[in-house]
Amino acid sequence: MIVETFVPSTTAIADSTAISALVGILPLLVFFVLLGVFKLATHWCAVGALVVAAISAVVGFGMPAGMVGLSALQGLAFGIAPILYIVIAAVWLYNLTVRSGRAEDVRAVFSAVGKGDQRVQALLVGYSFCALLEGLAGFGAPVAIVAAMLVTLGVKPLKAAAVTMVGNSINVGFGAMAIPVTTAGRIGGVPATEVAATASSITPWIATLLPFLLVIILDGTRGLRQLWHIALVQGLVMSAGHIIAANFISYELTAVFAALLSFAAVALLLNYSNPTTPEEYRSETSEKLPSGSRITLALMPYWLVVIIFAVAKLWRLGVDIPAALASTDITIEWPGLYGNLLTASGEVSESAIYNLQTLSSPGTMIVLTALIVAFVYGRNSSGGVFEFSFVRGVKVLGETIVSLRWSLLTIALVMSLAYVMNFSGQTMAIGAALAATGAAFAFLSPILGWIGTAVTGSATSANALFADLQATAAAGANLDSSVLLSANTIGGGIGKIVSPQNLAIAATAVGGKTSESEILKKVAPWSLGILLLLCVLVFLATQGILPLM
Repeated sequence: MIVETFVPSTTAIADSTAISALVGILPLLVFFVLLGVFKLATHWCAVGALVVAAISAVVGFGMPAGMVGLSALQGLAFGIAPILYIVIAAVWLYNLTVRSGRAEDVRAVFSAVGKGDQRVQALLVGYSFCALLEGLAGFGAPVAIVAAMLVTLGVKPLKAAAVTMVGNSINVGFGAMAIPVTTAGRIGGVPATEVAATASSITPWIATLLPFLLVIILDGTRGLRQLWHIALVQGLVMSAGHIIAANFISYELTAVFAALLSFAAVALLLNYSNPTTPEEYRSETSEKLPSGSRITLALMPYWLVVIIFAVAKLWRLGVDIPAALASTDITIEWPGLYGNLLTASGEVSESAIYNLQTLSSPGTMIVLTALIVAFVYGRNSSGGVFEFSFVRGVKVLGETIVSLRWSLLTIALVMSLAYVMNFSGQTMAIGAALAATGAAFAFLSPILGWIGTAVTGSATSANALFADLQATAAAGANLDSSVLLSANTIGGGIGKIVSPQNLAIAATAVGGKTSESEILKKVAPWSLGILLLLCVLVFLATQGILPLM
């Protein structure tokens, strides 16, 4: 039994924040060097980084070895549920479409909507549809589902992963019914509505740009020449959706509302515009569009998951379904950590409480969707074209888990790494070093959110880590707290592009046809470039140059 208490310190090493931060960032450097330079398998990179983090925690930050082990175990538990639960469920749902043979009908449908142009289809799915799933689910489900869908549509695996991860970034802050925004407001002492309104003044500058970046990823400058008008409409309408929902409807619905609005706008535009499509980007589908019933069944995994998530997250008429589902959650005060892990003020840290989601988990909602889809596919073969059975659908789940085994191990190890870094104070030291820059912190503020999500894979966790620090730094430097809290939230979404957890999910979703290191090399420049733009926008906002809502 652990009887020692531990208070994380940002000056644990040589009584210096800077030195502590340099040591604290070593595990991340080890991970990315092993991955990008030595090209080791990702699970070995995670093991190496975890070992370095554990040694740093004990030797450098003074955390008892037993508490380091318990921190890793709590991270492992969080990695299993909800993260691995969601990933397995999402990939299973996608695999049902493939194994049932209905993937060809999916390609035919999006080929028709996207005028037979894979690039347009990638914009619709990788930006608008991904935003819809992010707003409803979050927690890696959008990346897992959308990256797999893009491969189904014929997009090359590396491009499919890159488009999904970059396109998903701007809506992460409003993901899972805007939990990151709510967290930032609660911990930072600012109304969440104010954080959301401020964020919606900043996100449009990036949201308008992203479709152009996605086109470049897909087809370079030729794509820009041929699709600039579609990218412009999609970006502007997505931005308008952010502003309208965050300020005038409900900030929890920001990503959902903006996604539906932008999808509808592009679909409407395509009724009056036929893009010039290079031969290599024409959809690989038959010329004849399937029947209405086949289209409905082919798209069933996607429209049904949206309905189930919408009901589970939004239905409060008569019965408050979100509250009812949340009431089944199990709160566990992590043995040996809770009560012994303290905050800087000496209070018991709430971070050592593990919330086991059961019925309220996005994974459960996806599993329910998959079971219904497997049953319906087993009962309806569309005239004998698609022979399938419910038992076969359940077997696909087992096959999915086996095929994901190494990626699942990687994700679990990365979450253990995140918890060791967080609980020992390593992540806090990095944040404190940046905050010590004073007025210049306005420019550096988004980097905290970027680092926090790069480490944990969660913008909610990044806000839980740094929201209080952002608010404190804002007060000390006479800056607007809502701007810095928004910066942390949006920066977190951009940091998710390079999160090891996200890299593993994306690589798994595209069928293992490209490695995490290849994806990292592809997306890292985009993540850093967008982060730099955000830093400039936040600095201008704090100087009163960028207008805010």
